[in-house]
Amino acid sequence: MDTTQLLKGVLDLAVLAVVRDEDGYGYDIVRRLRESGIGDVGDASVYGTLRRLYSAGALSSYVVPSDGGPHRKYYAITGHGKGLLDEQIATWSQFAVAMSGLLAPHIPPAAAGSVPAAEAPTRPLFHPPAEPTGILSEGAQR
Repeated sequence: MDTTQLLKGVLDLAVLAVVRDEDGYGYDIVRRLRESGIGDVGDASVYGTLRRLYSAGALSSYVVPSDGGPHRKYYAITGHGKGLLDEQIATWSQFAVAMSGLLAPHIPPAAAGSVPAAEAPTRPLFHPPAEPTGILSEGAQR
C-alpha cells in the first residue's frame, strides 16, 4: 500500500507527537519520524508542516548556536499545540479502532507473520498504542 496519502493526513499529528516529547530542529524531527517507523516522510513535507504549525500557533521556535555550522532553529510545542495534539490523538484512535474492526475479518492468516521480525519496525506504522489511553469514547472501545 502506498502510504503517501495516509501520511499527508497524519503528518501534523506525527510532528506534534515528536516535539511534545522533546524540542527539535527540522532534520532532527525528520530523523525521529523515520526512526519511529514512518520511513516515507520527506524532508520538504516536514519543513512545510513545521512552518504551518508555527504559523497556526501550535509550535514556537528559538535559535540555538551550533559549533559546527549554522545556527539551528528549534521547535517546541505550545499549549495550543498540546490541545490540538490531544484532539488529533482522540480522532486517530477512534479511526484506527473503526478501521481495525472493518479489516480484522479479512486479514489472511499468513499476513501476520509476513514480515521477518528483524525487518519489522520497532513500532508499527500508523497503529494505535497497544495499551488504551482512555481517550476513546465509550462507543468506540471494545
